[in-house]
Amino acid sequence: MQVFCDFDGTISIEDATDMVLSRFAGSEWEDIEQQWKQGLIGSAECMRRQIALVQASRADLDTLLNTVSIDPGFEDFLSYCDRSDLPVTIVSDGVDYFIRHILARHGIEDLRIVANVLTHRFALGRDSYSLSPSPTAAGCMSGSGVCKCLVVKSAELQIYIGDGRSDFCVADKVDLVFAKDKLADYCDDRGIPFVGFENFADLLPKMEAILPSVAQERRALLNCKTA
Repeated sequence: MQVFCDFDGTISIEDATDMVLSRFAGSEWEDIEQQWKQGLIGSAECMRRQIALVQASRADLDTLLNTVSIDPGFEDFLSYCDRSDLPVTIVSDGVDYFIRHILARHGIEDLRIVANVLTHRFALGRDSYSLSPSPTAAGCMSGSGVCKCLVVKSAELQIYIGDGRSDFCVADKVDLVFAKDKLADYCDDRGIPFVGFENFADLLPKMEAILPSVAQERRALLNCKTA
C-alpha cells in the first residue's frame, strides 16, 4: 500500500510554479498556458517553454519560494503515514527544485519526489533556467512532463491525493482517491469514486477510517484472481 500525492494546491497552499512565472516570466507565460488549456500543446511543452522565460537570480527565486506555505496538517499526515508504514511519494507536474526547497524550509527532506527537473545556469552575467521532463514521462499519452499513471502503476495498492487537472488521468487508475477542487468536480462528473476533503486535517480521519476496508477489499480481489 502506498500514498501518492500531488504538490501544488494540494500540499502547498499556493501554486509555486504559477507564483514564479507571475513574478519572473512576464505575460508571455499566460499565452502559453492558454495553448495548454486549449489542448494545443501538452503540459511538458507548456512548462518547458514557460520556465525558459524566467528571469531571476537564484537568490531571488529562493526568496520567493520562501513565501510559499504548505497545508498546516501535512506534517501530522506524514507522521501518521510513517507510523502506519505507508510510503509517501510526491508526484507532481511541477518543478522538482521548487518542491524540494519549499519542503526543506518546513523541515521535510526525506520524501521521494517525482517531478520535472530544473537546470540552472549562470553565463554571460545572467541566470537562465531550463526544464526537463521526469524519466517517467516517456510514452505519456497526455504529453505530461510526469506520467502520473506510470508512477502509481508500480504500487500494489494505490492511494492518490490531488486537486487539479494534472491529476485527472490518474484518478480512475488507483484504488482510492482523495480529491478536492477541480479533481473532485472531475471525478463527480465522470462517476469516479472519491473521498472529498478540504485540507489534510480533514483528510486524515477519513483515511484512518477508510483504509482498513480498502485493504481488505483489495486482498479479497487479489485472492479471487489467483484462485
